[in-house]
Amino acid sequence: MSRLQKWGIYMVGSLWLLGACAHQAPVQTALKAPFTPALQTSVRTAPLLPLADETWVLVDTKAETLTVMKGNKPVETFGNIALGSSGAGIKRQRGDNKTPLGVFRIGWMNDRSRFNRFFGLDYPNLDYAEQAYREKRISEPTYYAIRSAVENGHTPPQTTPLGGFIGIHGLGAGSPKLHAAFDWTDGCVALDNQQIQRLAQWVQVGTRVEIR
Repeated sequence: MSRLQKWGIYMVGSLWLLGACAHQAPVQTALKAPFTPALQTSVRTAPLLPLADETWVLVDTKAETLTVMKGNKPVETFGNIALGSSGAGIKRQRGDNKTPLGVFRIGWMNDRSRFNRFFGLDYPNLDYAEQAYREKRISEPTYYAIRSAVENGHTPPQTTPLGGFIGIHGLGAGSPKLHAAFDWTDGCVALDNQQIQRLAQWVQVGTRVEIR
């Protein structure tokens, strides 16, 4: 039985875990590696070629693993991750509980999160903003607010219709059993507490995260 098929059981026992990605306010720290994605006709989900000495994070949503990479070589892999309760895909709006596919950066870090640690991603990035603007899901001022933040190396606005507060986090006081059985987040990538502590040794603001 897949995680999504267990939804009915999940609804009974996982109330504490709901709202996992909410209220994780970002610290407006400039990215160490500001970037400006090229204009895309759709959200970029294809992998980028890493630098030989680059440490980055690969989230494989099909294998349900998170791997720390050094160039093209895996350094450490964490299994049995949890995703959004609606699975992974192209995130279209706030509240759809979907983990966004794409290429992101860690925009802020909260070491005192109720979920142990929270590494916020720069979602919605420019790829998502451009597609949403073309499809008239966001206004012109919202699009330019996201674009300005990205081009200046800041965390994009987190309260637009596209959603926000997407990141990688631990469990805090949550149930390891529920974590092992269900995709339970609002769209974040969740590890257990030991895994998130180990991951903290590898990442920093500006670290690239690819969710495939």
